[in-house]
Amino acid sequence: MITVRDIWLSDTGVCIRTDDGRVACEKFADYPRLKYATPAQRANFSHDAFGIHWEELDEDLSFEGFFRSKKENTLYDLFMAHPEINASAIARRLGMAQSLLAQYISGSKRPSPERLESIKAEIRRIGAELTAV
Repeated sequence: MITVRDIWLSDTGVCIRTDDGRVACEKFADYPRLKYATPAQRANFSHDAFGIHWEELDEDLSFEGFFRSKKENTLYDLFMAHPEINASAIARRLGMAQSLLAQYISGSKRPSPERLESIKAEIRRIGAELTAV
């Protein structure tokens, strides 16, 4: 497990320093909710042993994700292209922890093919519901 000693914000991102001295940063530009947030909203975060949480913005970053290579994936591409899609609401509809869906989106965990299809199917159901309005 990664033990984080410091967390700080810059004008362009959020950075962490681990107990063993490693430093890593994530760009706000890679997370639409953080990208379009005000400085005050970005500064209003909490953290636990696993990551950083912006409750007001419905955004979570896992500490492990700071050190993983950033390979884009279907879910990442979808959620980055459509920041209006609420990951927490989709996770609730699927009966899944929001933090797990966030890990799938960030690429820090990989869903099984069946799980990936169930997530995409739920998003399509939401689209169908919206189209019916």
